[in-house]
Amino acid sequence: MRVMIVGGGGREHALAWKVTQSPLVDEVFCVPGNAGTAAIARNIPADAADIPGIVSLAQEHRIDLTIVGPEAPLAKGLSNALQSEGLAVFGPTKDAARIESSKVFAKNLMAEYAIPTASYWVFDDFRNAISFVDEKGLPVVIKADGLAAGKGAFVCRTDDDVDEALRKTLVEERLGDAGKRILVEECLVGQEASVVVITDGETVLPLPSSEDHKQLLDGDRGPNTGGMGAFSPTEAIDDALQERVVREIMLPAIRGLKEQGIDYRGALYAGLMIVDGDPYVLEFNCRFGDPETQATLPRVKGDLVPVLLAAADGSLKGMKIDLEDNHCVCVTLASKGYPGRYERGLEIQGLSECEHLDNVIVFHAGTKTTKGSVITAGGRVLGVTAIGATKKDALQRVYDAVDRIDFQGKYFRRDIGMRSSY
Repeated sequence: MRVMIVGGGGREHALAWKVTQSPLVDEVFCVPGNAGTAAIARNIPADAADIPGIVSLAQEHRIDLTIVGPEAPLAKGLSNALQSEGLAVFGPTKDAARIESSKVFAKNLMAEYAIPTASYWVFDDFRNAISFVDEKGLPVVIKADGLAAGKGAFVCRTDDDVDEALRKTLVEERLGDAGKRILVEECLVGQEASVVVITDGETVLPLPSSEDHKQLLDGDRGPNTGGMGAFSPTEAIDDALQERVVREIMLPAIRGLKEQGIDYRGALYAGLMIVDGDPYVLEFNCRFGDPETQATLPRVKGDLVPVLLAAADGSLKGMKIDLEDNHCVCVTLASKGYPGRYERGLEIQGLSECEHLDNVIVFHAGTKTTKGSVITAGGRVLGVTAIGATKKDALQRVYDAVDRIDFQGKYFRRDIGMRSSY
């Protein structure tokens, strides 16, 4: 069979890496892919947001299954367009993707179906929002309603934080349409974790738990990013709590959507806050996480493609996902200046050396190949990943590999997977 993966980041390289291992798969296409996917699949330099173009590519290359990585094409209706042409796709429809593309939609769903989450209030007017926060008190979390590429959430501990967040969203409209409506949320305090399930709209199969590090700097300081690293499993979620997350959060969300006439097929991601042993939903995403995917897929035992196919065609019942009894850590190597402005086109050294390291995989994100050299082409450049029998073993392996790779301005965190130490 032929598989097409839409997207060009580290998540998509990890998906391609896993899919190419399947004996069912003859060829993998990545749109647009990166320098890493080019080594194991066929890159097609097309725009992942070009819905008609992606459909044409699927038809031209006789694709049997399309896997959509990023949220933006899903929110624009890529799955609908593929399905309308009789093409199999792993990824929810436009209506289902609202669970990520509209925070208000997601929170209303959680409220209606008693899914545990923080209390919330919705505003589209600056003065009303300011007055409410003045009356309620701090801290609060302010979130843009729409897709904001990971830049739409603000933890506000001071009046200045609130003023800045509300001006950025409602007044200056720096987040565009995404910030024209905002939520003010209760600020939950606990330990963050992530659970992703694969679903066909009825059955849900959980992937390994994980925990990511969103802040740029060690000690969870600095601005939010798309993710500076992740590890799996997380100590915050044991088997019993994972079962509760599935039972109290994932299944009610899928069933609630179905009651509203929405058939959700694909990956459903829950960003969680564990408070005194109880899980609360911080956010839902309509796709695999990034970099959580890089830290979880290496722990999935065997062939994942039959599961993805079954989710797409509604036949997931009776299937299972087996996991390796190991630990995995992914460390993001970023460009200097990220998540702000950064330089591109810098040559990356040391990649070939890492190819020979045991239990190390370097997933590419913002990279491309020019004149035989791999160069930087994004803010998050690489996701250096290692597997170990223990987390300590995985950490030693991953940071040994990180130190072997170099490019001008390389930046990374030295404390991925070490939250218990600060």
